[in-house]
Amino acid sequence: MTELRIAIVGFGKIARDQHLGAIAAVPGATLTAIASRNASLPGLPHFATIEELLEKGPPIDAVSLCTPPQVRRAQAAAALAAGKHVMLEKPPGTGVAELDPLVAMAVEAKRTLFATWHSRHAPAVEPARRWLLERRIRSVHIDWKEDVRVWHPGQGWIWEPGGLGVFDPGINALSILTRILPKPVFVTAAELAFPANCQAPIAASLTLTDIEGLPVTAEFDFRQTGPQSWNILVETDRGRLTLSGGGRRMAIDGNTFAEAPDEEYRELYRRFVELTATGTSDVDLAPLRLVADAFLLGKRTIVEPFVD
Repeated sequence: MTELRIAIVGFGKIARDQHLGAIAAVPGATLTAIASRNASLPGLPHFATIEELLEKGPPIDAVSLCTPPQVRRAQAAAALAAGKHVMLEKPPGTGVAELDPLVAMAVEAKRTLFATWHSRHAPAVEPARRWLLERRIRSVHIDWKEDVRVWHPGQGWIWEPGGLGVFDPGINALSILTRILPKPVFVTAAELAFPANCQAPIAASLTLTDIEGLPVTAEFDFRQTGPQSWNILVETDRGRLTLSGGGRRMAIDGNTFAEAPDEEYRELYRRFVELTATGTSDVDLAPLRLVADAFLLGKRTIVEPFVD
């Protein structure tokens, strides 16, 4: 097997915590370089920007963009123009329409553009999808609450326009929702709580449905302390399905049905290696569309300022 030589662009918390180990564990993938203004890795070539990487760096086949979403479109375009495959951390961008030109570039260049949704690769997500196929779904509720100071310490970009605020984790729940439900859903109403000093929401309540009127609700909050909540509850005609731990555990009426260790990012890189072998792209924008519609429809309230 030919090794896929990958450069990580943006070497912050998510790259260190998840991408490094995943690349090392996946056959056919090898980390070749780092591009980051603020961090490097001993023993690997380091460059300040993607432009410097592409101009002066070692031979690479692909880039994995772990930078804030506000800058990913330009970086992806530069990499595709240089003939590289591109993996995009979630969310794939700051808007929906900006992805269309990148998809067209990837097709023309016969290169892979992979918009990743790591939570879809949590071990209980596929068992949940299969279980729901044979049942009538009556309602869905999402409870996705975490402490921003724990998961995004000092990351001011998340509060800027395009940073998504609480939708940065909330979109993980929406990526699972759009995978496990048999029919597409859409937003009908939303309430967004903006700190007085921020340009992105710290909490959100969503109401969604599908073409048949399925009631779906979601509660997102970045102010959770103590135990963190990443749960999806699905009431059906033959029991309640509970996905907890961000999709790592599945229970039916309280009895564990599926549970496994977290290998979400390993699965992403396995998929990336497969896609690049044929130059095929994988860009599903359904979760991002739901977030965009929440911003369009959302009633906005101002809450106390956020201080990190």
